[in-house]
Amino acid sequence: MSKVLIIGHNNEEQRRVIQGLERQPGHECRWADGLRDALTAVEDEAPDAVVLNLADPVLSQRDIRDLMKSCATEQRVPVLAYLREDQLASLDLSVGFDDFVVDPVRPAELAARLAQSLRRLGKATSVGDNVIRCADLVMDTNRYEVAVAGQPIDLTYKEFELLRFLAANQDKVFTREMLLNRVWGYDYFGGARTVDVHVRRLRSKIEDRDHQFIETVRNVGYRFRPVPLQELRNNTDEPS
Repeated sequence: MSKVLIIGHNNEEQRRVIQGLERQPGHECRWADGLRDALTAVEDEAPDAVVLNLADPVLSQRDIRDLMKSCATEQRVPVLAYLREDQLASLDLSVGFDDFVVDPVRPAELAARLAQSLRRLGKATSVGDNVIRCADLVMDTNRYEVAVAGQPIDLTYKEFELLRFLAANQDKVFTREMLLNRVWGYDYFGGARTVDVHVRRLRSKIEDRDHQFIETVRNVGYRFRPVPLQELRNNTDEPS
C-alpha cells in the first residue's frame, strides 16, 4: 500500500483527485492544505510520495521550495505536480519535481507516474495485494517466496517475517527491541542478540556486492534502504 500526501485546497476538484487515486489498487491518500500541515505529514507520517496541486495552488513558491527540501533531505520522498496546460511553459523544472501530469487529472495516469517515480528511487511498491517489490527484491507474501534479481531465495519463516516488516517500512530505523516486539511478539523473552543473528543470516542470503538492502545504524538498530550500492556505502554508519 502506497501512502500518498495530496496538497491542495479542500474543494470538489481536490476530493475528485483523492477519490480517483484511492480507487486505484494499492493507494491510500492523506490531504494537507498548507505548508505546516504538509511538512508535519512528511516528517512524522513518512508518506511514500507527495502530489502537489499547482493548478489551484495553496503554497507559495517559497513554500514549495521548503517542501521540496524537506522531501529530499528527510525521507527522499518523490514529489509529483499537476497543473493546467497553460502553465506548462512557465513550469520551473529546477524546483526538482520528479514528474507532473496535466489537469484534469486522470487517476490511472497519476498512479502509473507515482509507481514509476517510486521505482526510480528504489522505493518499495505493491504489485497487487500480496507482492512487495523493492528494487531487485520481490516478495510474494502469500506464497512466502522471495527473489533477488530473479533468483529465488530460501528463507526461514522468521527471516521472511523480518524482511517483510523491514521492506514494508523502508527508510525507517528500528531498534532491536522494536523489531523483537513487532516480528517476534511482545511475549517473546529472547534478547536483542536474536535480532542481530537473524539480520546477519538474512543479509548472507539476500545481499551480494551488487545488492545491499539492510543498513546498520550505529548504536540504534537497522533500516531497509534499497538504494544504489555506492550511495549505501557512502551513508552506512558502520560496516556490515
